[in-house]
Amino acid sequence: MASALATLRDNALYSYGYLQGRYYGFPGSFAEVYSLTVSKVSGFASLPLPLLSFLALPVFGGTSTSINLVLFYLTWSALVLSQGQFSIEIWGSLAIRLLFYLLPALGLLAFDCAAPTAARALKAERSRALPQNLGRDRLLRVAGVASFNVLLGVLVQALLELLATSVLHTRSILKVTTTVPLPWSIGKDILKGLLFRGVVHYGLHRYVLHTYNSKLKTWHLGWQHSIKLPFSLMATYDHPVDYLLVNWFPVFLPAFLFRFHVLTWHILLALVSLEDLFLYSGYAVLPSSIILAGMARRTDSHFLTADEPDEVGNFGHWGVLDLVCGTGCRGASDAMDDMQDEADKHKLQEKLQGAVQGAKGGIEAAEDSDEASSKPAGKRRSKRNMARKEQIEN
Repeated sequence: MASALATLRDNALYSYGYLQGRYYGFPGSFAEVYSLTVSKVSGFASLPLPLLSFLALPVFGGTSTSINLVLFYLTWSALVLSQGQFSIEIWGSLAIRLLFYLLPALGLLAFDCAAPTAARALKAERSRALPQNLGRDRLLRVAGVASFNVLLGVLVQALLELLATSVLHTRSILKVTTTVPLPWSIGKDILKGLLFRGVVHYGLHRYVLHTYNSKLKTWHLGWQHSIKLPFSLMATYDHPVDYLLVNWFPVFLPAFLFRFHVLTWHILLALVSLEDLFLYSGYAVLPSSIILAGMARRTDSHFLTADEPDEVGNFGHWGVLDLVCGTGCRGASDAMDDMQDEADKHKLQEKLQGAVQGAKGGIEAAEDSDEASSKPAGKRRSKRNMARKEQIEN
């Protein structure tokens, strides 16, 4: 018993001394706060510069792929050694969420409000889906909550990383090393992350937010589904607890369980951010005219049926689990329809390409036959001309 108490006392003294040391590292005046802020902002601004220089090499440098990979490895190693593990993970996550989701979503909202006629032509539900129908005050609230939730997700990630490394003194949640993972390893981990995230999100979204009566369901229906049709900011507009549980947690969980490399995490986060941007946009015109457009239509159907417990469906992003579990909205297209449409589109493109190639081949064959038929005639004309010249000379 005495030894246990002594151990607890030693741990308490160690923790107290450690926290005291961490406390002295905090800024104690406004000047120190200002200098710390400027240094962090400058570090954040310089964070993507080595990667941007690497991406610019194929355009301006004309170097080979192997040289580019070597340069990328060197710039990545310099980035890790100069910025530190925590800065690369957290500031990189924040930059990706801003560049691939929040800023484009705010830009699309500004476009919808500034050019409603053009936006109406692009929306699947036309005038009903325009965000300005909500009014200025409510739009500002949606934009504020959506932005807050994005920053909250990055903050929770930072706190968990600090808890693991600074308080519990364990290894970091994500791998941040100077070694760059192989492309095959990155692709395999991204696939695992997307599949894991899809299953967890579907289960939480269906059962926690739409099936069982709870405070979480009440918050979800009163916040996100108080708006009948989505626009891009609606992907992160929800009660903060619901957002962390159903949107942020399914993405971060596979990265935590499999301990992804930070590069893999950033790529996965960029893909998820773009998916949220397009799926909740409400647009009928998207980069993929069938697959993404079908996913966006199913998201619209989910919002339209959210107030009807017997009709609500389309709980997943891709629609595959809704197809397997039979939870698609009635009358709406499913993932199988999208894949069939995509296949028909490619078959049509192949037929068109075949027809064009056949027409080109016919034209080339006709030109070759004309050239072949013109050569003997030229020879006959030359023989007659030579005979006439001989008669004139004689």
